[in-house]
Amino acid sequence: MALGFAGMAVLGIQFALTARFKRISAPFGIDIIYLFHRYMAITALMLVLMHFGILWWSYADVLGSIDPRKAPWELTSGRVALVAFILAVVTSEWRKPLRLEYGIWRFTHVVLATIGFAAAVAHIVGIGYYTEAPGKRWLWLVVTLLWVFIVVWVRIVRPWSQLNRPYRVAEVREERNEAWTLVLQPDGHSGMRGFKPGQFGWLTLRSSPFRLSEHPFSLASAPEQLPRVELGIKALGDFTESIGDIKPGEIAYLDAPYGVFSIDNQKESPGFVYIVGGIGVTPCMSMLRSMAQRGDERPLWLFYANANWDGVTYREEIERLAEQLNLKVVHILEHPPGGWKGEEGFISRDVLDRHLPENRAELYYFLCGPAPMIKAAEEGLCDLQVPLDRIQTEVFELV
Repeated sequence: MALGFAGMAVLGIQFALTARFKRISAPFGIDIIYLFHRYMAITALMLVLMHFGILWWSYADVLGSIDPRKAPWELTSGRVALVAFILAVVTSEWRKPLRLEYGIWRFTHVVLATIGFAAAVAHIVGIGYYTEAPGKRWLWLVVTLLWVFIVVWVRIVRPWSQLNRPYRVAEVREERNEAWTLVLQPDGHSGMRGFKPGQFGWLTLRSSPFRLSEHPFSLASAPEQLPRVELGIKALGDFTESIGDIKPGEIAYLDAPYGVFSIDNQKESPGFVYIVGGIGVTPCMSMLRSMAQRGDERPLWLFYANANWDGVTYREEIERLAEQLNLKVVHILEHPPGGWKGEEGFISRDVLDRHLPENRAELYYFLCGPAPMIKAAEEGLCDLQVPLDRIQTEVFELV
């Protein structure tokens, strides 16, 4: 019974973790919150499975028939909750091998979580263990109403707010390496507030914000460019591959800004180092553009890993920014062209050591890119005696 209640408590927290309350997520970053949500969901499922497993192993007679036509409704409700939670975790952890498109997965995930939670509450109330006393019933009522409030806030109140603050597509610009820049302008309102360079948001296109079809993307523009907003998007899936078909004037909805991956949170740093791969350069473009707009003269290093020279997204603009800023750009190419005199292969300790200054431990580092690149960069920086509290990593994929 204790395992069941513990699992239910952890599952209830999941709704709060994904509610995107900015004041709660501000100290950690929404990407870390979502990562924590993922691990807590697995923990909760293990607790619930142990709850069921002990009953099945030692008290099979209590479980009775598995046939819902014969079994008590409260036991059937518990089984429905268990199956829903298992499906929610399995489809999340193995979304790509199962080839679930992001929008379909997200809708399915919300439905499974809601059904599982409702069935679990019904199971607890129906069984009646430790919930029959008036005080405990009131406790469960208050907790349940709190969870319902969070669901209503996330699925009704926030989408309604977005519906009343739409954007219009102003421009769709093709970049290198199958990437696109989507430019948005606020339609009938003043635009985004509280934006720091390097943050991201959830974008909804060709759909209502109520339909759970939003996707997370980094904001590539600088706060100084508001109310105009630019997002960097690489064609990687069903939704992103259609970005090139979007036409100026189409309506869009943006839930932003989120995240703590920003130079504005490290104002005392004497300089910054950006270590990025592929489209992971997008949040760093926001920071570089902002520093250029502000006339910031602090020293900067950009280590940019790509497969080949033609696929370096924002290549020409980075060259212009290097002339405006105190910026040293180090390109690392896996397949360099003939006559290439720059770095080859992958980001490593030796590559970093060759280009970083002596005061490398005083600088602040922003890492964003594929997981293998991030791992190699973190290990290299640690070998170079860079303190861990000077390294910040953006989770490249939330799901």
